[in-house]
Amino acid sequence: MNWREGLAMSEFDALWIEADESGRKPLPAKWNKVSVDQLSAGDVTVKVTHTTINYKDGMALAGAPGITRKFPMVPGIDVVGEVLTSESNRFKPGDQVLLNGYGVGEVHTGAYAQVARLKSECLLHRPEEISAARAAAIGTAGYTAMLCVMALEKYGLTPDHGPIAVSGASGGVGSVAISLLSKLGFETIAFTGRTEEADFLKSLGATEVLDRAELVEKGKPFGKERWAGAVDVAGSHTLANLLAQTNYGGAVAACGLAQGMDLPTSVMPFILRGVALLGVDSVMAPMALREQAYRRLVQDLDLAKLDTLSETIKLADVEERAAKLMKGQVRGRTIVEVE
Repeated sequence: MNWREGLAMSEFDALWIEADESGRKPLPAKWNKVSVDQLSAGDVTVKVTHTTINYKDGMALAGAPGITRKFPMVPGIDVVGEVLTSESNRFKPGDQVLLNGYGVGEVHTGAYAQVARLKSECLLHRPEEISAARAAAIGTAGYTAMLCVMALEKYGLTPDHGPIAVSGASGGVGSVAISLLSKLGFETIAFTGRTEEADFLKSLGATEVLDRAELVEKGKPFGKERWAGAVDVAGSHTLANLLAQTNYGGAVAACGLAQGMDLPTSVMPFILRGVALLGVDSVMAPMALREQAYRRLVQDLDLAKLDTLSETIKLADVEERAAKLMKGQVRGRTIVEVE
């Protein structure tokens, strides 16, 4: 028996969420020794080397309703690691792989463990140009940022059309979006609740840094044109205000609901300015689109900038870090090293 088979057959550490007596609500997460047989079904077993902490991970660890939908569950929606065993022709032991979304950490056991069992149709070969740590730093947030940029490009926006506004600029999606847009030649207007991070955001490429306070309250349904497009992670009033101030023929790529899932706006931006609302889903995006996004990340993401907005922690510190993330005390990306 080689070491890969041995690890796949042994017990390992995992952050474990079980349901309460009702079977519907999560109990506080705890560390358990588990085996592969206790994980969700899959044809590829992976030694997890790195993961990250997304807003959704923070919600799951905080016991937010609707995130963990199967029990017991290992949270963690991003997996980066090495194949231990495989029943798939697409992968063999030793292959370097990654996974973002697909319900992992929600309905399929995820990354906050030393081993994950996954479905081969959800796995990507990690690009050789991106290290395991950097793949974790990109994670769902960075990959989603790329999808948003691609959506704006597909709609036809170019740097000549004007600046792009980015909400949640200090967070995972926003910070990567600014870096990508800057490298592609766009001016960017970064909206953040942490204006003390202005120098940091400008180092990523932000042209202007503004307080998110001007977007989070109810505004006029139709405002002065200020930007050609936007990347929004917030929803609710923030998204409504972004739409209301988008230039004629512009577009907003919406990928999150950090402020709320409502959209308190009118049809005016859509029918009087021809503004488009582009919904961006990263969880169930088809594999071809994921592969395209990672090819673009290799090409267009400044990896040196990625390093400046990333901090590495150990798996044992995930819960503490997630709590800080939920309080808005974490900027950029968190790389979680799994030993």
